[in-house]
Amino acid sequence: MDLFGIGQLIDPADLTLGGCGSTGLDSTASVVVFETELQGCGSTLMMTEDSLIYGFDLNYQPKALGDTPIVRTNEAVVGIQCHYMRLHNVSSNALQPTWIPYRSTMSAEDVLVFSLRLMTDDWQAERTSNVFFLGDTMNIEASVVQANHVPLRVFADSCVATLVPDLNAVPRYAFIENHGCLMDAKLTDSRSKFLPRVQDDKLKIQLDSFRFFQDSRSSVYIICHLKATAASATTDSQYKACSFSTAANRWMAAGGNDQVCGCCDASCGFRKGRSVEAALQGEGDATLGPIIVQSAQEAEPEFQMLPVVTKDHKAAAASPEVVVLAAVVAIAGLVCVTVLLTVLLRKRHKLSV
Repeated sequence: MDLFGIGQLIDPADLTLGGCGSTGLDSTASVVVFETELQGCGSTLMMTEDSLIYGFDLNYQPKALGDTPIVRTNEAVVGIQCHYMRLHNVSSNALQPTWIPYRSTMSAEDVLVFSLRLMTDDWQAERTSNVFFLGDTMNIEASVVQANHVPLRVFADSCVATLVPDLNAVPRYAFIENHGCLMDAKLTDSRSKFLPRVQDDKLKIQLDSFRFFQDSRSSVYIICHLKATAASATTDSQYKACSFSTAANRWMAAGGNDQVCGCCDASCGFRKGRSVEAALQGEGDATLGPIIVQSAQEAEPEFQMLPVVTKDHKAAAASPEVVVLAAVVAIAGLVCVTVLLTVLLRKRHKLSV
């Protein structure tokens, strides 16, 4: 199986699905078969307004070749997603009349459903690829399904990035904290920010892509604790979406009330004189990932560096110093040949006399 498309075959035994080994192999079709429950093999569940999405990591961990200590392929993690429509059963057949849609069940139990999605650059659709390069901007949409609930406004209370889908994993990077303060631009001088609100039940986050220092793994998971309040409630230090503007050197709110962001450099505690619990309609965690963040070196095979080396050699050969040196050598050689011919002619003349 040529996993990387470089003509180097891999051993299917080096492939695992979230730590689970394969259950079958079709060598003729170059197909490796994995069978697992949707909740098995380290899967993660994400929910959107229309879909249930089960995410898996296909891991490739090459072993040394034969009795040698070498490998000829890199490690790799490939994200796999299984999408199921929330208003249909898992076989996508028509619903039976006695089956109660998931959203109706959630509404009846007064349970809110929070989700995170990667969006396209125009924010009009969910992004089909989870692969980014360093320097790219990730568009992340946090949302809450309202169903028959009162109109809601969603907030990202806190968000962390990890290498595995575990909130407490190490290393971890808390880029939203203090009840809705997006710290990334403040800490790293990035372009990360909340975009101005267009819909109360959706919150748009732009996050500059990154990788963890001195770690070769390219997969990143984002885990956020989301909260929802009544859309009619006013924002305050507990329910806000604040970004740091490096150009203006100040905090700015996605809803326009910048005063609620005044505590982002300190501690955003409870404000006296207001019942915070009365404003809160629901809260929950949502996970996004794996997001694959690659460096430029990973995007191009090593053999593509050869033309660069060739160009460097050509540039050196065309430098003025090399041209002058070549001219001096040529002149010296011409003088030597002239002198040698003169000596030979004189000797020949003497012999003839």
